[in-house]
Order: sequence, then C-alpha cells, then structure tokens
Amino acid sequence: MATAVAARYARALAEIAFDARRGLDPQAIAGDLAQFGAALAQSPDLRNVLLSPAVAPGRKRAVVERLAAAAGISPVTRNFLFVVIDHRRTGLFGDIQEAYRAEMNERLGLVEAGVTTAREQRASRQELVREGLERLTGKHVRPRFKTDERLIGGITVRIGSTIYDGSVRGQLDALRRKLTD
Repeated sequence: MATAVAARYARALAEIAFDARRGLDPQAIAGDLAQFGAALAQSPDLRNVLLSPAVAPGRKRAVVERLAAAAGISPVTRNFLFVVIDHRRTGLFGDIQEAYRAEMNERLGLVEAGVTTAREQRASRQELVREGLERLTGKHVRPRFKTDERLIGGITVRIGSTIYDGSVRGQLDALRRKLTD
C-alpha cells in the first residue's frame, strides 16, 4: 500500500517535472529531493518535527520553507514537499524519492547499475564497462562503481533485480555447488 501511494506522488511530481511548458529539469528536482532526504536522514530534530502528528502542518511548512531557502531547493520541489506535508505523507518521503528517481529514469531512458569490482578501476575502464552495459540493455546506463575485495577478481553488475556475476568468487561458489551436489 505504502509503495503504491509513494508511486502516485512520484508520478504526479514527474508529470510536472516533464511538462515541457514549464521548462523544468527533472534531474534537478531529483537532486532537490536527494538533498532534502539527506537533511532528513542527518537531523533527528528535523525528522521528529516533520513526522510528529502533534506538530501543526503550518509549522512543518515553515520549517521546510526555511530549509528549502537555505539549501537552494527549487520552488516546485518546495511546493511538492508542502503537498506531502499537507496530506500527512512525510513518513513516505524515502519511498517517494526512490519512486520519483525510478519514474524519471524510465522517462529519460536511463538505467542505474550497481557495478562491483575487486579493485578500483580507472576512468577509461569504467567508461568501457558503461558502454558494454549500454549495448547489453539498449538504454543509457548510469553506473555506480564500488569495490569489494571478496570478489577476488572480475565484476558483478546489478540492474534492477537482475544480477550479472562475472566474478572469480561467483565462479568458485558455482563450482563448489556443482561439486557438493
């Protein structure tokens, strides 16, 4: 239920962000949401004020207004946050933010990929991986690289719920399963 509600809010924001007549940048709005989400995650006081049913919506709006002004959050994003507050959906903010990013990526033809390697990769190697993933998916890929020495060597890629495991660790695990069956 909560995910469905978050998806509705995200779609509504995406409709506004992608309306060509408004001339907005959907990625800038995603950045605003990420910035607000980071502030919410880092400040227990902010979280308590915005999540408390005892705090009046007007006071919550004032807090968000000050935060938006200080952080340079766009008026469109600020107004969206007001709607979330007015409808008492602040507790769903993380889900809304995630759903908006997914909706935005879908509309832009982007795919986010988690790429894990055993060692840090040079920029030229990262670019080759990105190009290969774009050929595989047929979409623009936004990779997020991280390292995990437990892979021993090779690479793992997560795109949505699909995992491509080309790591030495994955091959050893598969071999162990075959030998023990």
